[in-house]
Amino acid sequence: MNIEDMLTLIEAVKKHGIESFSYKNETEKIVIKKKPKQTVLASELEVLKDVQAYDNEEKEDIVSDIGSDKVVASPLVGTFYAAPSPESEPFVSVGVQVKKGQVLGIIEAMKLMNEIECEYDGVIEAVLVEDGSVVEYGQPLFRIR
Repeated sequence: MNIEDMLTLIEAVKKHGIESFSYKNETEKIVIKKKPKQTVLASELEVLKDVQAYDNEEKEDIVSDIGSDKVVASPLVGTFYAAPSPESEPFVSVGVQVKKGQVLGIIEAMKLMNEIECEYDGVIEAVLVEDGSVVEYGQPLFRIR
């Protein structure tokens, strides 16, 4: 793959809001990852569900007023998977100690598997979605204390 192809690929990933992309053939491996833009802070799941009904500017105003819990939100729309394969144990569960950068789950979007990395050090307080469920952009996935 030449540099022009790589730049075109980077622009396509950026344009379509893809958070993670990987390509591999016999001689090359390319991985593009973009840091998620949105971290939602809230004190209760019910409040988080209510916040999803607002646009991004309204969300920021609401979220800044309601709490200090650390919540990892979905960076894209897709299918959430709690484990790397159906036979495997989940990446994390309630009560597990996690570190910043640790993989918490996977979201499949457009046939691409996007790893969801923890943004905080702490303990998983709640897993807010079920394995195999469809998630929306900005939807809370994990609450960490």
